[in-house]
Amino acid sequence: MVEVRTGGTEVVHDLSGDCARFLEEVGADEGLLHVWVPHATAGLAVLETGAGSDDDLLAVLRELLPADDRWRHRHGSPGHGRDHVLPAICPPYATVPVIGGRMTLGTWQSVCLVDLNGDNPVRRVRLSFLSG
Repeated sequence: MVEVRTGGTEVVHDLSGDCARFLEEVGADEGLLHVWVPHATAGLAVLETGAGSDDDLLAVLRELLPADDRWRHRHGSPGHGRDHVLPAICPPYATVPVIGGRMTLGTWQSVCLVDLNGDNPVRRVRLSFLSG
């Protein structure tokens, strides 16, 4: 399990290094890496990071899921209901093929945690590997 401290701000956090270390630790060769975020208010995305796409994703999510009083789910900070809708857009799981012990991501792709919820600053990410 990987623990990520997201703080109190919206974040796209690159998990690729954690995933690579996990694959090395388990001696992965060929199979599937499964990444799971067991939280009702966080998700995963496979996208380019560092060139603005991560910021673009957050901007689009702010447009789609504004932090205002429209949400029926109302506990927590204002607009918290949107955080519970996020996993329908950025699902809490991702599966990545592994060949030769390495994720077969595209040149610029990363596996990322997406978290809009400032009320929960610590996230846990479960990694598993299915050989085959």
